[in-house]
Amino acid sequence: MRRAIILLRRRAISSIPVLLIVVIFTFFLLESASGDAVDAYLGSIGGGDATLRQSLRESYGLDQSMFARLWLYLSSLARFDLGWSVAFGRPVGALIAERLPNTLLLMGSATALSFGLGSALGILAGARPGGLRDRLLSIGSLIVYAIPSFWLGLVLSIAFSVKLRWFPIAGVETIASGKTGFSRALDITDHLVLPVGALALIYLALFLRVMRSSMAEAWKLDFVLFARAKGLSRSRIVLRHVARNALLPLVTMLGLQSAAMLGGSVVIESIFAIPGFGRLAQEAVNGRDAPLLMGIIVTSAVLVISVNFLVDLVYAALDPRIGASEGGA
Repeated sequence: MRRAIILLRRRAISSIPVLLIVVIFTFFLLESASGDAVDAYLGSIGGGDATLRQSLRESYGLDQSMFARLWLYLSSLARFDLGWSVAFGRPVGALIAERLPNTLLLMGSATALSFGLGSALGILAGARPGGLRDRLLSIGSLIVYAIPSFWLGLVLSIAFSVKLRWFPIAGVETIASGKTGFSRALDITDHLVLPVGALALIYLALFLRVMRSSMAEAWKLDFVLFARAKGLSRSRIVLRHVARNALLPLVTMLGLQSAAMLGGSVVIESIFAIPGFGRLAQEAVNGRDAPLLMGIIVTSAVLVISVNFLVDLVYAALDPRIGASEGGA
């Protein structure tokens, strides 16, 4: 427990400059883009005179210098204030709090499904490297991994929603259904089957291939030869020794893919019309809403850092040397 706390503390301290770099880099990147929220608003109403433009820029704080606005944003961020959305006319934090749970539910379900099934199928493939089962699973995973997520989402939507009518075509739950409790949970599950499946299949193939490759390498190590010499059964060697050792790179890949899965959810949310984090980012870009886009990027960075915190804890539990090195430092 003490080593876990030390590990978390060290990772938290090291993440502060990373988060600061992300905020500053994103701020200057948005500043270098042409146009702002005032231009987007005036374009939506058919234009306006110079007086209206100047008044709007003053009310949005866009008349100040770039460094003054950066300092103001960093000061607000230190108070956990993400600013005010120009496009929605609401606090950025409130908008993110509304949309983020849908994305977390989508990502969490897809991650659990892809990691669980991917590692299980990877164990089946890596139990006998080079065998028929290994070849079939490897070829199948390569085909699935090569499919673009947007195309897979569209195919699943057309096949199971439009043609077969097995699942809802869009949304995260039935609008104004009045369902509560278990019936509402079933309704949400019914809506998320296709988007979770589309997002999970791609990463399932990736985890399968990583697990299979790690197990193929583990079979060559000395401890496997020693276990065979002791007369242990093949199934016990696979589950207790080879698979456990092969989990380490798989857990590492899980942390690395968290940011990619967050980006992939943007496409899936657009296809299935899920009011989540990704669609909010799309709306912020369309409205040139820099404060909202900054809040989304900062929240995304915090999510990725948090996932990597959890991955570090799992990694330390699987490999005691990690915790020992952190605790003894």
